[in-house]
Amino acid sequence: MSDFYRDTWVEVNLDAITDNVLSMKKHIGEQIDIIAVVKANGYGHGAVQVAKTALDAGASMLAVAFLDEAIALRKAGINAPILVMGATRPSDVEVAIQFNITLTVFSIDWLMEADQFISSDKVHFHIKVDTGMGRLGVREKDELIRIYSYQENSAHFEIDGIFTHFATADEIDSLYFVEQYEKFEELLTAIPHQQLLVHCANSAAALKYERKLYNAIRLGISMYGLTPSIEMKKELPFELKEAFSLQSKLVHVKRIRKGEKVSYGATYEAKEDEWIGTLPIGYADGWIRRLKDFEVLVGDTRAPLVGRICMDQCMVKLPAHLPVGTKVTLIGEQNGHVISIDDVAKRLDTINYEVPCMITLRVPRIFLKNMRIIERVNSILP
Repeated sequence: MSDFYRDTWVEVNLDAITDNVLSMKKHIGEQIDIIAVVKANGYGHGAVQVAKTALDAGASMLAVAFLDEAIALRKAGINAPILVMGATRPSDVEVAIQFNITLTVFSIDWLMEADQFISSDKVHFHIKVDTGMGRLGVREKDELIRIYSYQENSAHFEIDGIFTHFATADEIDSLYFVEQYEKFEELLTAIPHQQLLVHCANSAAALKYERKLYNAIRLGISMYGLTPSIEMKKELPFELKEAFSLQSKLVHVKRIRKGEKVSYGATYEAKEDEWIGTLPIGYADGWIRRLKDFEVLVGDTRAPLVGRICMDQCMVKLPAHLPVGTKVTLIGEQNGHVISIDDVAKRLDTINYEVPCMITLRVPRIFLKNMRIIERVNSILP
């Protein structure tokens, strides 16, 4: 581990990414394209590494949230089509052309303003329609027709696709999903779309509604081996393999006496003589203070964190004296025991999406393939 100098790191199993993409491809059929969503640094896993793995496994396109993320992929040598799903400033449209990046158009006003900043060539785009999510998107047929007509008569634009996003595809109740799907069908009738990439399904919709997918899906959370919602776990058509784990090591071990206290605020008091280990991870790494009293894996034991989590460190009550350097798993598997991302999300009363995104780039990433380390990334060091 000479590429970084602290005893905390993330491991990303790229084989799990591959398996999840292949399983989805088998589930939806070869005729439907997969757009691999690698926004937010690949949901905290590593955008470049996940993107390359997903493309090798059969994804045909990538999707990100912002233009900056797309440019970073281009600068990393990725030449596959990239869709920016969020808003881009009209004044930055030439940058998108320069890097051959597909943008999202969500209003006629955006299109007309962007046209003023294009001096040559064309910008490729997908139209985003709002069928009930309430974020970006065209809501009415008239505006959709105007956008299509405008690009037909312009030398600066070319439409490649159209899409929407579901608000409740991961829920058991399908009523609102059906409303959105029917609205999408209705809006599609306003423009010729037979030659376009048409995508409405996220991971949840692709898993649950394989007959409502058009010709492409956006594979996000499930590419990383995570279920779109707890409610869906019993309905999965194939096994998802979690790719992300968080590891650390004991950097100090001490014996404290009954009545002694640990960490800020002196909120933890030993009820007996105890062995306390210190881990080099804290809330500045995304292991936030609300995880106080959560558990970690030490050998064959689920050991409780004790005391308040500090900015850079936290403490764990050990089952016995253990040597400095003992491996501790905060997320992942150790000796047959597992702490999953869902377990952490439940403790934080949030969704699994948020957990890997929380682990900051201060924590180095190790990428594994065929059980071997193929790359280490330390974002702090140049």
